[in-house]
Amino acid sequence: MSERVVIALGGNAILQPHQEATYENQLENVRSSSEVIADIVQKGYEVVITHGNGPQVGLILQQNEEAKEVVPPFPLDVCNAESQGLIGYMLDQCLKNELRKRGLPQQVVSVLTQTQVSQEDEAFRHPTKPIGTFYSGEEAKQMMREKGWNMREDAGRGWRRVVPSPQPQSILEAETIMKLVESGVIVIASGGGGIPVVQEADGTIKGVEAVIDKDRSGRKLAQEANADIFMMVTDVKNVFIHYGKPEQQALGHVGTCEARRYVGEGHFSTGSMGPKMEAAVSFAEQGKHAIICSLEDAALALTGTAGTHIS
Repeated sequence: MSERVVIALGGNAILQPHQEATYENQLENVRSSSEVIADIVQKGYEVVITHGNGPQVGLILQQNEEAKEVVPPFPLDVCNAESQGLIGYMLDQCLKNELRKRGLPQQVVSVLTQTQVSQEDEAFRHPTKPIGTFYSGEEAKQMMREKGWNMREDAGRGWRRVVPSPQPQSILEAETIMKLVESGVIVIASGGGGIPVVQEADGTIKGVEAVIDKDRSGRKLAQEANADIFMMVTDVKNVFIHYGKPEQQALGHVGTCEARRYVGEGHFSTGSMGPKMEAAVSFAEQGKHAIICSLEDAALALTGTAGTHIS
């Protein structure tokens, strides 16, 4: 029986640092990523793909802001849906082309995915996730006054809007995703953490202005898709402890207790590797296998000879 792997693509798989955010550049990066994913499919794995969307949703928000005098801006959950469609389209097309080139029969589908969160989540009372463009102090005051936004000064670079980042509770399309995967389809889902929604008392669902951490959501997708392996692809070959210090050490194969200890000791930044390690440990503690590795090492990591493994 084939092992099932959820591959979480980091932002560099779609847009490289300091690279102009044109459609052509992003498509070329996705094309390269699709070659790596096709290598994994060719090895016989059942594959589910998820991805980040930070730069893309940021651009959509900026477009909204620039055009607000002409076109009414859309709410954040709709912008998330737009970015899911954009990235899903690129991944779907590039992967289909790569599989066809190799004579592989698998079908590919991108599922617009909603992630349910709780209206009682503490994150709604204490928004922390910065999004969108930078504003001056005066502009920030105007946004707070006119739109009711929460604004925060960001490391001396200006003011940015901050929104809630609640915990994912469930993925509404999980059952459909499972049926597709079990029928041999490669599924792209839960991009950017999923479109955040809440359930009302009468059972109806509605979108909310929030951003769900993509690593937490990827872990939830891996759990609900009953994956054997949760692989987070990033821009480094390994996770490091004592990063940037003389005693810096790359982690190879570590157990969940050891990994949990490193997390508790504060080795990993909350803005980068911290959420990935927490998601990896949480998944592995269920008797599963988590991997953090670079894009170019992804296929090799599945043999156990590259990347950081937690089990």
